[in-house]
Amino acid sequence: MTALRRAIFFLTVMAACCGGTWAAEMAASGIFLVAAPRLQDPNFRETVVLVTQPQRGGPFGVIINRPLEHKLGELFPRHEGLKASHDAIYMGGPVARRGLVFLVRAAQPPPQSAQVLRDVYLTGDIDWVDARLQDGDLAAGLRVYVGHSGWGPGQLQNEIGRGDWYVLPADADVIFNQDPATIWPELSKRATLRHTRANPAARPDQPL
Repeated sequence: MTALRRAIFFLTVMAACCGGTWAAEMAASGIFLVAAPRLQDPNFRETVVLVTQPQRGGPFGVIINRPLEHKLGELFPRHEGLKASHDAIYMGGPVARRGLVFLVRAAQPPPQSAQVLRDVYLTGDIDWVDARLQDGDLAAGLRVYVGHSGWGPGQLQNEIGRGDWYVLPADADVIFNQDPATIWPELSKRATLRHTRANPAARPDQPL
């Protein structure tokens, strides 16, 4: 555990989350990608990914339903706000697994952040997050991810086209309030019913 704490504590924050230029180019464009039953890639099987699209480069996001066994308080012993938290840390995806991403629900955007939904932001500023936790501002609006998910230009469109993913509007309440174990089953059922109603002759595992 000591080695893991040391490794996580000194993780490098992804440049994508900290670059001011990148953040300025982002818009609140978040969607949910819901893995179709046919998708058997172990990195994404039965996952729901919160994805946003920067103006440059490919889509970027985090898996919202893969909590790890480690708690924030175990991994951040030097940050007063974080070390008091018993919340789980999540696996965000297979890309840059030595990087941390913070997803926060806040009335005002954090410095050097990227907006995903109306009041939801990606940031890499651990000190800002820790300070807000100490103030009680993020009590119900914080998720921390190891790694992230990303696609090259055109890659995700191809995966959707071949039926790997359903697409649904993103919902902050699902991210921050719903039991992670229920997210994929519920959204998969919702997406399948939605698609079937819109396309009665379509198979349930076809893409939206």
